[in-house]
Amino acid sequence: MSEPSRPGSPRTRTAPAPAPAGADHGAPVPGVIGIGLAAVLTFALAQGSWQWFATFIGATLLAIMLAFQQRQPWSPDLRSGYTRSLVAYALVVGLCVAIALAPLLQRLAWLFPMPGTRSHCALAGRYAALQAEATLGNLAGSDPAALAFAQQDQGRRAVADCLAATTTLWLPVYAVAVAVLVGAVAWTRDRARAAGAASTGRGAGDPG
Repeated sequence: MSEPSRPGSPRTRTAPAPAPAGADHGAPVPGVIGIGLAAVLTFALAQGSWQWFATFIGATLLAIMLAFQQRQPWSPDLRSGYTRSLVAYALVVGLCVAIALAPLLQRLAWLFPMPGTRSHCALAGRYAALQAEATLGNLAGSDPAALAFAQQDQGRRAVADCLAATTTLWLPVYAVAVAVLVGAVAWTRDRARAAGAASTGRGAGDPG
C-alpha cells in the first residue's frame, strides 16, 4: 500500500505509460474526413446543370484543406500512417478541385472538348424546343413571344442537362488525375524535407 501524501509534501506524479510499439497514429485527420464527406454530399446532391455555386463550394473546401491539413512525417513504408493520410489528402483535394471545375467543364469547350457529345446535346436542345412548340402551339397566334421564350428556355435546359450529365460522368477522371498529381508532388516535397532535416541533424551532431 502506498503511503498517503502528507500536507505540504510534494505529490508524486506518475509518468504516463508509453504508447505501445505497434500503435499507429496514422488515422486521417477528422477535418479531412469531414471535408471529404461534404464534397461527396455536394457531388451526390447536385441535380441538373452544374451551377457556379459548386465552384464556390469546391474552392472553399479546398482552401480549408490547404490551410489546416498537416501531414505526418514522411515515411517510405507504404503501409505507414503517412501513406494513408497522404492518400486521403490527395483524394479529397482531387474531389474538391473536380467540384470547383465542374461548371467550367460544362460550359467551356476548350477546357472539356467532347465535340461529339456537345453536338448531340445541341440536337437534344432542338428536340426540346420542338416539343415545346408542339405542346404550346396554341400560343402561336395569341402570344408568339411567349412561345419563342418557352422554346428557347426548354432548349437551353435540355442542352444544360445533357452537358451536365456528361460532365458528371467524366468528373472522376479529372478528380483522380488531380489526386495523383497532388499526391506525387506532396510525397516528393515531404521526402525532400525529411532528407533535409536528417542532414541538418547529422551536421549538428558532428563535433568536427
